[in-house]
Amino acid sequence: MNTSNATPRTLRYLLLAGALVAPASGACAQQIDELVVTGRRVSEAAVAIGTDQTTATVSITREALLSAPAGITGLKMLESLPGFNVQANDALGMYEFGNSVTVRAFSFTQIGFLLDDVPMGRSDQFGGSPIYRYVDNENLLRVQASSGAGDVSLPSYASLGTIVDYFTTAPKENLGARASFTMGSDSLFRNFLRLDTGVHAGWSAYVARSDIQSDLWRGAGTIDREHIEGKVRYQFEGGADVTFQAVYNDYFDFDSPAITKAQYTGASVDPFGRKGRFFPYLNYVPVLTPAAAGVTYSNALYNQYYKQAINSRTDYLYALTVKSPVGEAIDVSATAYYEDKQGYGVSPEAYGTSLSSHNAERLIIPGLFAPRGLQYGLSTINGERKGITGKLEWRAANHTVQAGVWYEDDDYHRTQARYNHAGGNPDGAPLLSEPVHLQRNFVSTRETTQVFVKDVISLLDDRLKLDLGLKALSIDYEISGARNPGDYIALRRPTLTAKWKDNFLPQVGAVYDLTGREQVFASYSENMALPRGADDVFSAASPIVPAPEAETAKNWELGVRTNRPTFNASFVVYQTQFANRLQSFSSIVPGSTTTETFFQNVGQVDAYGAEFSGQWKPELFGGKIYFNGNLSYNHAEFQDNYATVAGGVTTLVPIAGKVVPDFPEWVFQGGVTFEPTDWALFNIGARHISDRYTNFLNTEKTDGYTVWNAYMDIGELGEGPLSRLKFRLNVDNLLDEDYLGTINTTTTTLASFRPGPPRSVQLTLSAEF
Repeated sequence: MNTSNATPRTLRYLLLAGALVAPASGACAQQIDELVVTGRRVSEAAVAIGTDQTTATVSITREALLSAPAGITGLKMLESLPGFNVQANDALGMYEFGNSVTVRAFSFTQIGFLLDDVPMGRSDQFGGSPIYRYVDNENLLRVQASSGAGDVSLPSYASLGTIVDYFTTAPKENLGARASFTMGSDSLFRNFLRLDTGVHAGWSAYVARSDIQSDLWRGAGTIDREHIEGKVRYQFEGGADVTFQAVYNDYFDFDSPAITKAQYTGASVDPFGRKGRFFPYLNYVPVLTPAAAGVTYSNALYNQYYKQAINSRTDYLYALTVKSPVGEAIDVSATAYYEDKQGYGVSPEAYGTSLSSHNAERLIIPGLFAPRGLQYGLSTINGERKGITGKLEWRAANHTVQAGVWYEDDDYHRTQARYNHAGGNPDGAPLLSEPVHLQRNFVSTRETTQVFVKDVISLLDDRLKLDLGLKALSIDYEISGARNPGDYIALRRPTLTAKWKDNFLPQVGAVYDLTGREQVFASYSENMALPRGADDVFSAASPIVPAPEAETAKNWELGVRTNRPTFNASFVVYQTQFANRLQSFSSIVPGSTTTETFFQNVGQVDAYGAEFSGQWKPELFGGKIYFNGNLSYNHAEFQDNYATVAGGVTTLVPIAGKVVPDFPEWVFQGGVTFEPTDWALFNIGARHISDRYTNFLNTEKTDGYTVWNAYMDIGELGEGPLSRLKFRLNVDNLLDEDYLGTINTTTTTLASFRPGPPRSVQLTLSAEF
């Protein structure tokens, strides 16, 4: 293959699975000079097939992020990776409580996320630090994901194997700006502006701001987000550099309801005539028969008014990173970070529910008011998270030794109470001076320490590479205050503590170069994680005693890669044993539209499967068309039954041998790209998710679905002013597939769902100066 006429951009990017996706590469033991599957956006072959990686590690490249719909969240972009089942409430993944992710045996809150070496902590939407609040795609360099065995050096107390690392771009060397404007379906408007100073006497910086506004596609209400990122960098002579970065994110949205299958199909008669994928909250206050004499708004159905379902978050993140060589054989780096978060959520509570709770507390807690009608349910959060990571790397002979430490202190404060509305009217002003009953006011803390050591050994003339790593993880947990209404009624403010620790969490891996074109690789790792939903577990009226065991996992991988002139591919098989699984399930709070999540230790889960990804550019089409795809098979199964106790009666829940809900067995994504000229590119791709069970007993399932997407890039038209302009058209759900996406899983009952979004269109005009 002759690459002498290929431009640098031609040799840089690889289009995989409808987005530009390429397995990440380490330092290659035997660099293959020949490139394969050439195209305007093709990666070097070593990157395209993950040469020298001991695990299945893949990346979403910068061009992929820039070809996706403007404003799409970094989390939703993971759907382009092998094995990732990503569900979102809207085309961009903006609505936080509508997002879910499963991969192999793990769900969203069991995946570790990092941003430029900063661990993101827990990912739960209400009080955590989900990654999508802290990044804009235009500022990302790449997103790197390890499906089953993240590097032992990466800090996380959430990961049971899977780790996703987000890397932002450095300030540019030259003065410049990038701007884009987007309009789309549901009155979407987004603007983005980034300004770079260029390098001056070692200093460089950038600041970027985006603003997005959109109507909900289902019902009344809006989504609004303002996001600001910035970096200041100083580069010393000799290779050392210091970087300070900051992120500000302000987010506000109205909720949309989760619905049952009966509501979706219309089998359940709705009092307001709603059904189907567009089942909304009401945009008006209905006239209903009172449930209590003399109380106008006492009917529980007033909770269907859309202004009673609101979320708001404001987050700040600051990080200072220092990297420096120490001689020729040693490098050191350290990152200190600080995060501040605050926000609130609003959910309604029916008059009857509030009256019962009020009567239980009114003679004990002073200052409470009788309910007037529908209640304004206010939950607030605030917290600080601060930590430091440090790493040393030493190279000697055929060894590269790394060692490091991570410490983090996470403080989180939550309150929850119900208040009257003016006149009891759902559209009336909230009366925060009239609390009706109190539910929560507690502080929880997590102090985490992790240390690791790792040795990378090159053998057999660099044809064999061994990774030998070990980490120790310790988590101290405390919750103090009023965790639930029972604490208020009993006039108690307990302090509960727990500690989880494992000093021996090994990771070993190997990759062997068979022919210069083919490699085999294998890995084994053990991981421990903070029990999911720790605050919810310890906030229960009768918390688990003793504290639940830490979740643990053992992960095996075995794979092969090949690199050929017209195609490259990777295939991996895996097995995961997951112990002490705290399985989440949801239920509607009586008298409310609020879905609360609970956790139950369901013992062990075993998962096994296979993942294939590849790309092919046949000579038949003259180099203008290439194909790409990935296919994953995953089987995740409960190994143990568990029991529940209610009213002194023990009930066995027979889930052993059942499939874990919301884990599809088959996930496919593929696409074709047509590149007729240097200034035009057309892509169409499809994503298929097979059917999924919705509860532990596997008595209900939701059908699989296939969604088609397409995009077109036009730009860089020769010389002059037009060379700096680009036009992009994105169409998601091209055939307007009607399906149920996110599942609120249950134990034995029927689940609720969020319908997938309909067809949406975006037009983006961007320019660089």
